[in-house]
Amino acid sequence: MMIMAVAASNESPNRNTEDKTSARRQNEVNKKLKYISLAILVIQNASLILSIRYVRTLPGEHFYTTSAVVMAEVLKVLTCLVIILIQKRGNVKSFVSLLYDSLVVQYLDTLKLAVPSLIYTLQNNLQYVAISNLPAATFQVTYQLKILTTALFSVLMLRKSLSKIQWISLVLLFAGVAIVQVEQEGGKQKEAVTSANQNYFKGLVSVIISCLSSGFAGVYFEKILKGSSASVWMRNIQLGIFGTVLGLLGMWWNDGAAIAEKGFLFGYTPMVWGVIFNQAFGGLLVAVVVKYADNILKGFATSFSIIVSTITSVYLFGFHVDLIFTLGAGLVIGAVYMYSLPKPNSSTSSTSTSSSSHSKGGDSELDAFLPKQLNLGEEDVNIIARIVLSRGTFWAELT
Repeated sequence: MMIMAVAASNESPNRNTEDKTSARRQNEVNKKLKYISLAILVIQNASLILSIRYVRTLPGEHFYTTSAVVMAEVLKVLTCLVIILIQKRGNVKSFVSLLYDSLVVQYLDTLKLAVPSLIYTLQNNLQYVAISNLPAATFQVTYQLKILTTALFSVLMLRKSLSKIQWISLVLLFAGVAIVQVEQEGGKQKEAVTSANQNYFKGLVSVIISCLSSGFAGVYFEKILKGSSASVWMRNIQLGIFGTVLGLLGMWWNDGAAIAEKGFLFGYTPMVWGVIFNQAFGGLLVAVVVKYADNILKGFATSFSIIVSTITSVYLFGFHVDLIFTLGAGLVIGAVYMYSLPKPNSSTSSTSTSSSSHSKGGDSELDAFLPKQLNLGEEDVNIIARIVLSRGTFWAELT
């Protein structure tokens, strides 16, 4: 007995040492993953806008943006179908049964997504119009108004409360965007845009409507999402079905005759395919890495992507940066960072919700594809769901 007691006492310090070493290694891994997540968030956010701007300003005949929207929807639906099939371990019968139950039997639940799908499809097309007519840096700054619209719709529709810092950040955000627009309206940039047969006012109206639709659709979808047991992948399929149909209708209405003459894939270069794949898979990729990115990191990523877009625009598109634009963009960057700061006592509430969130069905399917080191709170599940289901760079809304 004495020998066993001595052996047990010798093993306990060894276990403690091993636990500490394992925890230290895990912290180092998580720290590295946070920085990797930051890089992916910045690259995805900036590259999509810059690449769209680049392919839409090249000389010659361009691809039809309506067909690109449809193609992105089809690719996203196919990707989610493959993910669900993998989750079912290749069991085709179970896979088909799940699709039939979710899409046909629960058809009323599917029909609820017609409204956000219509708005997301409209938003996708408006983004192409806006980026085609606005400098990439100007679009990137102005598009942050979606934070303002999402916050306002959240307060009105979901009765959410905002902290004083968040309200101040929204005022700074609006002021920064207004300064940028005043500078662009009266400066040399407007002349450059006009000379390139681009309509600055058309681009500005498009991005504003896109921000309004983005805010409303996101909040409306979050309201639908609560109490639902469907996975985000299935929700994406439901949205994608409506998005494809509505996108085809919009394509026929706007470009039907031209596409019938020249073909659906007219103007599709490798760069155009890169844009479509970025739009289709960007949200899915971000949904995987966002588990390691807290709100502060996502806010920093959004701010840094604005800087990246501005610097790249100077070299690629001859964008002119002056003191007024720098002031406005600086206010927007600071506002985005301030808005992403956690609310007072939010750490305790997130801890209490994280333990119960895994008992809900909404994130169980997602966890199969995410590493298990960190816990997801209810707010994180909503953010990830809206990332996957969004169309474009919706992850930066930080609500």
